[in-house]
Amino acid sequence: MGPPRGTVRIDGAGVGLPLPGRGQTKAVRPVTVLPSLLSADFARLADELRRCEQAGARLLHVDVMDAHFVPNLTFGPFIVAAMRRSTRLHLDVHLMMTDPLRYVADFRAAGADAITIHVEAVGPRHCAEAIERVRSTGAAVGLALNPDTDPELWFSHFAKVDLVMFMTVYPGFGGQSFIPQVRARIRATRAAFPTLPIQVDGGINRETIPLVLADGADRLVTGNAFFNDPDPAGFLRWAETQANAAKP
Repeated sequence: MGPPRGTVRIDGAGVGLPLPGRGQTKAVRPVTVLPSLLSADFARLADELRRCEQAGARLLHVDVMDAHFVPNLTFGPFIVAAMRRSTRLHLDVHLMMTDPLRYVADFRAAGADAITIHVEAVGPRHCAEAIERVRSTGAAVGLALNPDTDPELWFSHFAKVDLVMFMTVYPGFGGQSFIPQVRARIRATRAAFPTLPIQVDGGINRETIPLVLADGADRLVTGNAFFNDPDPAGFLRWAETQANAAKP
């Protein structure tokens, strides 16, 4: 069963929040850090998952790439199933795939709590259907946009999903530099959707976190910045306190 109509499941505890929409206001947007497992040491996957838990993470980000929509090839459902056996944390699965709907049910069965698909992959004619296909599995639904994609062309769909994710690098590989031109797109989306969870992915670190939070993002996918920090728990705590410090 999916979340009740009018609520979204945002974490492993099944916390329900009102669906976002135009005209709603929200006084405080808590910041959530999602360690990106693309940067983890897969020779020690169970240990890395425990390290995320011990650092205080509540959600984990899983990048699935098909070597067609993007040039890299990463995880299949069996890896997500292995993650699910090793952790109870919320698994936020990002499908960078040419045909994501072909695999949505498999990733949900493997243990994905949320599934994000790219608007560029499903296209404007099939986006509404794609959202319903993902939701029918019981997973929370996200839409991802590449850096060059104008979000205003997709605003009609944003009130129907549980999160929107802006790629702040061109997807395919970790460790790329942040693309500052995406900031205006984040600001425009936040202005139109005051309560919509806005996630950012790519080049998110101590330098860029204050910037994207000031723009209105509230969910931060961090790979190298988290896993390479000598104190991942300290990094996570620092990032989650930046909402009050962020200035437009």
